[in-house]
Amino acid sequence: MTRLGGCNCGQVRYRLEGEPTRTGICHCEACRKETGSAFSFFGFWPRARVTLSGELASWRSRAGEDRFCPRCGSSLFCFDDNSDEIEIKLGTLDGGPSMIAPGYELWTIRREHWLKPLETAEQHDRDRPKRS
Repeated sequence: MTRLGGCNCGQVRYRLEGEPTRTGICHCEACRKETGSAFSFFGFWPRARVTLSGELASWRSRAGEDRFCPRCGSSLFCFDDNSDEIEIKLGTLDGGPSMIAPGYELWTIRREHWLKPLETAEQHDRDRPKRS
């Protein structure tokens, strides 16, 4: 499956091939501030299956290098140059992320009381445990 997405003004575009390796929602303060929402919804793809076009700006966050459009400010990706995968902000997909479900929730201790836990997603009070 091929998915397309991009920023609000159209200057940055991307193409994703195949399914994400994992997906999640994060309720931490950094994700809230970055998205302007109560949580962030994201998915990871291997770099080899992501094509990017357009100029990106970046800033260093605790998760890595957050990449955004310098023209409209849309936050799109998070990745380090030496990483073999890219975190995609799923709200930037054309048509939305309706066919992708979160596999886990992070920082549930900060989840708003009016949001219910996703029954099909792993629940983590803080960060996800490191996988070996």
